[in-house]
Amino acid sequence: MREVISTGNILAAQAAVECGCNFFGGYPITPSSEVAHEMSVLLPKNGGRFIQMEDEISGICVALGASMSGAKALTASSGPGISLKAEQIGLGFIAEVPLVIINVMRGGPSTGLPTRVAQGDIMQAKNPTHGDFQSIALCPGTLEEAYSETVRAFNLAEKFMTPVFVLLDETLGHMQAKAMLPEIKDLKIVKRREFSGDPKEYKPYEAKADEPATLNPFFKGYKYHITGLHHGPTGFPTENGEMVGYNMKRLMDKINNHKDEIIEVDEYMLDDAEICIIAYGSVNLSARNAVDKLRKDGIKVGLFRPKTLWPSPEKELKEIGKRFKKILVVELNMGQYYYEIERTMLRDDLKTLFKANGRPISPAEIIEKVKEF
Repeated sequence: MREVISTGNILAAQAAVECGCNFFGGYPITPSSEVAHEMSVLLPKNGGRFIQMEDEISGICVALGASMSGAKALTASSGPGISLKAEQIGLGFIAEVPLVIINVMRGGPSTGLPTRVAQGDIMQAKNPTHGDFQSIALCPGTLEEAYSETVRAFNLAEKFMTPVFVLLDETLGHMQAKAMLPEIKDLKIVKRREFSGDPKEYKPYEAKADEPATLNPFFKGYKYHITGLHHGPTGFPTENGEMVGYNMKRLMDKINNHKDEIIEVDEYMLDDAEICIIAYGSVNLSARNAVDKLRKDGIKVGLFRPKTLWPSPEKELKEIGKRFKKILVVELNMGQYYYEIERTMLRDDLKTLFKANGRPISPAEIIEKVKEF
């Protein structure tokens, strides 16, 4: 293991380069700008390319183009920038272009609170564009996970040929502390599949019912078409209802049928707990501190934390709903994930602690709320 002192934004950039990312395209926006700045330093030193574009839209466009050419590509932004990227995120979904999108969340809507913390983009990460698709969104809860979940995001993007979100927030992105990182040689790296047969036999979108497309990098002699329109096996547009229906279902099933490979959750002190706190992201740090202090007071409380927010860990949430009569949901928004928890558990008796004024939730606030049970 390596011991470093760093911030979440810088660790995410470091993770990207160390797991093979060789292209960044983006545009500065608070509180994510340090990701771009660090990539501008690291990529040229490691044989990669960094380009700052004129706006958020062009930033994701060049990142998608680089990925189509075989690069491991990254873009980073915050809520307003993700909104601008929405159309091209849709292209990534339908054309099946792997891309990692780091969103360092801040207060919204609109320009909101650029320098303050929030978890205001949880539902945006589920539905970042129009149409039908299944999003993957990972949510680190520690500095170590700012690193490890970025690596995992690249692996999932390459394996399932899709955009993948990493949801940091202002607190986690800017806090500076010690983190223990794995050695580079110990990282598990996934590379996208490539077709190696006769170019005349190559049909990138002729995939099985729950498998992703196989998109060979451009300029290697394998000809195909990429479009935002619905398409057939070679990528050319089609309005054939049967073909479109098959591919729409495949885009969903390539994620939903492999949830066990995507979903990760974390449990802390839940084995003998009588009260369960549900939190994610940087709120994890306050919640753990609150659990430790409440335990010293003899209150049996524990923490359940989804590290994968989308696809929803429905099975795990249902189990938590059955195990605990007393559940507190804590979020830095007005309850965006609460509605997913409520829907999954089929319960309306959950206690909540929401804050969306740009200030973090302290352990003392959680403790006070738990003591209301």
